[in-house]
Amino acid sequence: MMSTKAFSLVSAVERELLMGDKERVNIECVECCGRNLYVGTSDCFVYHFLLEENTLPAGTATFTATKQLHRHLGFKKPVNELRAASALNRLLVLCDNCITLVNMMSLEPVPSGARIKGATAFALNENPVSGDPFCVEVCIISVKRRTIQVFMVYEDRVQIVREVSTPEQPLAVAVDGHFLCLALTTQYIILNYSTGVAQDLFPYCSEEKRPIVKRIGRQEFLLAGPGGLGMFATVAGISQRAPVHWSENVVGAAICFPYVIALDDEFITVHSMLDQQQKQTLPFKEGHILQDFEGRVIVATSKGVYILVPLPLEKQIQDLLASRRVEEALILAKGARRNIPKEKFQVMYRRILQQAGFIQFAQLQFLEAKELFRSGQLDVRELISLYPFLLPTSSSFTRSHPPLHEYADLNQLTQGDQEKMAKCKRFLMSYLNEVRSTEVANGYKEDIDTALLKLYAEADHDSLLDLLVTENFCLLTDSAAWLEKHKKYFALGLLYHSNNQDAAAVQLWVNIVNGEIHDSTRSDLYEYVVDFLTHSLDRELVWQYAGWALQKSEEKEEYHTRLALLYLDEVLRQGPSTGGRGAEVTETQAKLRQLLQKSDLYRVHFLMDRIQGAGLPMESAILHGKLEEHEEALRILVHELRDFSAAEDYCLWRSEGRAPPYRQRLFHTLLAIYLGPGPSAPELTVAAVDLLNHHATEFDAAQVLQLLPGTWSVQLLCPFLTGAMRDSVHTRRTAQVAVGLAKSENLIYKYDKMKLKGSSVRLSDKKLCQMCQNPFCEPVFVRYPNGGLVHTHCAASRQTNPSSPSPGART
Repeated sequence: MMSTKAFSLVSAVERELLMGDKERVNIECVECCGRNLYVGTSDCFVYHFLLEENTLPAGTATFTATKQLHRHLGFKKPVNELRAASALNRLLVLCDNCITLVNMMSLEPVPSGARIKGATAFALNENPVSGDPFCVEVCIISVKRRTIQVFMVYEDRVQIVREVSTPEQPLAVAVDGHFLCLALTTQYIILNYSTGVAQDLFPYCSEEKRPIVKRIGRQEFLLAGPGGLGMFATVAGISQRAPVHWSENVVGAAICFPYVIALDDEFITVHSMLDQQQKQTLPFKEGHILQDFEGRVIVATSKGVYILVPLPLEKQIQDLLASRRVEEALILAKGARRNIPKEKFQVMYRRILQQAGFIQFAQLQFLEAKELFRSGQLDVRELISLYPFLLPTSSSFTRSHPPLHEYADLNQLTQGDQEKMAKCKRFLMSYLNEVRSTEVANGYKEDIDTALLKLYAEADHDSLLDLLVTENFCLLTDSAAWLEKHKKYFALGLLYHSNNQDAAAVQLWVNIVNGEIHDSTRSDLYEYVVDFLTHSLDRELVWQYAGWALQKSEEKEEYHTRLALLYLDEVLRQGPSTGGRGAEVTETQAKLRQLLQKSDLYRVHFLMDRIQGAGLPMESAILHGKLEEHEEALRILVHELRDFSAAEDYCLWRSEGRAPPYRQRLFHTLLAIYLGPGPSAPELTVAAVDLLNHHATEFDAAQVLQLLPGTWSVQLLCPFLTGAMRDSVHTRRTAQVAVGLAKSENLIYKYDKMKLKGSSVRLSDKKLCQMCQNPFCEPVFVRYPNGGLVHTHCAASRQTNPSSPSPGART
């Protein structure tokens, strides 16, 4: 049992104030109504005191009792019971089996002398059935055997309204409406005095213990049951609460929600009605009276009166939380709902849930902590603030005051334990991810997402990218610095993109691809960048990195076609340059032509269809060239554009890396177009002469001479003829050198062959192949220079499998 300080015991009336030096006078009963305290003694006196409650600076309550008067009732018997009826300004006093009505202030009996005779005990009905505000209902145990009587008591008269017989002699009674809860000689029962229906509860032995019957609420009673149990029972005869365990020798019980207080001859014990646990024990010897009066609990010995002062529930709850007794604190907090205004309770309860959440969190009980945080509607920044540097620098958050916990930060909470710290960070990741899309995040989504990003980056968590590619509220300045610190450059690019800074994002990714900074997040980053550019609506950004994209990788047809289309669309938007030689070409058009010439991956026919009729003859010629339609391409360059230099460049471009005959064929095609049928133009003749004179080695002179008009002079073609002769002589001499070298090599082989034929080889069926070690079956073999003989198929096998064992170099 873990103790809880729920009450403190404070003296109310000292012995000297009550009875002076009268040793034999004892306190028999007490009653309290508001500030009025009444005490009945063994010598038939009733004392009236006014209670004044004071609170010391330390928060402790003290009471001062001021004696008003005392009066002797005129009997020689003790005062057995006192009950106040404040609505009537009357005090009901039981003495010598007679209930007398006296004035609450003067203690004088009522002038009419009204009284109830023949009573051994009585109880007031706190749930009256009459509805008359000017009377009280009193239920008495009559001196008549096995009889209960019900009276209506007015200011100056009494009236009996019911008499009920009981199965056994009643010893104690409590009443609620029409229901009587009775302790009989051997059992407790519920009796409806209106209908006469009785309900047995449970047995007990009155000879062994003093019965206790106490009304604790509407239609519910507390009874002293067998085995040291405090039993609860409703008027229906059932129990809706678990019993509390108290002493076997209990002589009194009281209720101060949520506690049941029990008194025996040595102790006052405090038990929770919420979890049935004993919470507090107060030493108190010789006590024999314990009663509660409208929330005030009074306990008395035969010589003094004391008050059990409850600590405020909030203080009790905070003490439990300070002791890490979370479940008890929550149970007590829930039970406090009935005693606290709704709005105040909700504020208090939410805070208690939050405090309990942090206690569970500090003990790494994360599931419990999460539920408490959620139920308590925790401002999640309270949790984030425990983690150094996670809240944005721009956050205006300050922790709750008074604080919800005792920790400065996570380092203090975990005492530097890295494993615990890692667990706490994983919990926060999970918790923030769950709450970021709920109402909990309203008002501070930036703080949550920024903290989540920092946690993901630090832990190298895959969810970092998921966070950045979806809608998020990460603050750019804080997040960018953190990602750069942890070298998460690809993620930093995504952050820039989510903040509409695509240029910064692409530049960062390009730097990664180029190896200027290292980030291995995506092995396909180049393809990612190209795809990003492909779908980008920012034309300037696409132009800026298009060349880089193609230069970095020339393998993907989709990108080349897409880029060509982008260039083409831009050229058409700007208005193409349709002129021939000397026409100004825009930068975009130059890039388009360069791409069409250098790339072999775009879809030529697709682009040809797009260019058709667009007024782009140069681009059309390039595409015809890609389709090996050289005559059409050269025709466009010569006849449409009149760009003879471009025509010559075309022949060089298309024949680059190809065999000489291919290049010769292209130049002959161009010459044929210059010299083609139809009206000759002087500029075509000049172009043909320039072509021959500048590229003499690219032509077959014999074929050219057959094509040339007979009117052309030798002097006009002197450079061509000179170059052709020089090339012809060079070719003849090169051929002669090659023939001479071949003859020399042939002579060497003949000499080697003659030497080999000069020696004989003996072959028999006993001779074995040096490779397979099998005999020769026919006179066919291969001889190696070292004299070794092998089968022809073994020699052939060695040629195809060089790793085979070899007897020597083959001749």
